[in-house]
Amino acid sequence: MDPLPEAFYARPALVVARELLGTLLVVEEGGWRRVGRIVETEAYVGPHDLASHSSKGLTPRTEVMFGPAGRAYVYLIYGMHHCFNVTTDAPGHGAAVLVRAVEPVQGLPPAARTDGPGRLCKALGLTMAHNRAPLYSPALHLLTGAPVPESQVARGPRIGVDYAGAWAAEPFRLWVRDSRHVSRAPGKRA
Repeated sequence: MDPLPEAFYARPALVVARELLGTLLVVEEGGWRRVGRIVETEAYVGPHDLASHSSKGLTPRTEVMFGPAGRAYVYLIYGMHHCFNVTTDAPGHGAAVLVRAVEPVQGLPPAARTDGPGRLCKALGLTMAHNRAPLYSPALHLLTGAPVPESQVARGPRIGVDYAGAWAAEPFRLWVRDSRHVSRAPGKRA
């Protein structure tokens, strides 16, 4: 299978967030191949989205969000957890999609937890070394997976962005209904 092309990512973040559901995230390093099926995403639609890192403007951290689509945007939260995003839209737009959860497919221990951005990065071995990497390289890429029918897609507010006011309530979090790998079920409190 060929990696998803750069053109796949060069669309609005909400479109890409929906289309990422069911795709396969592949990390190949050190002779190991780890694969997870994406079951939860969150869209960050640009600098006008107060929940987006790009709302702070162009900085060394956010520069990748303003660059070409189809790059990894990896950052560290709480000084210990990595988060993996894919950049989207046109250069200069500052949009990305956070991958919140994957279902283990290959190369992960049976007990590996992938239900949350930090957990999936740990299980797949995604670190700051992957930041800015193109998502169509042999070491890091996404493949077409089984399409997720619209009837199986749920939408709701994003998680952990209460500081963004009304933007926090936007239904920009998408997940596969009934997946036990989703990071947080609807209505479940932090």
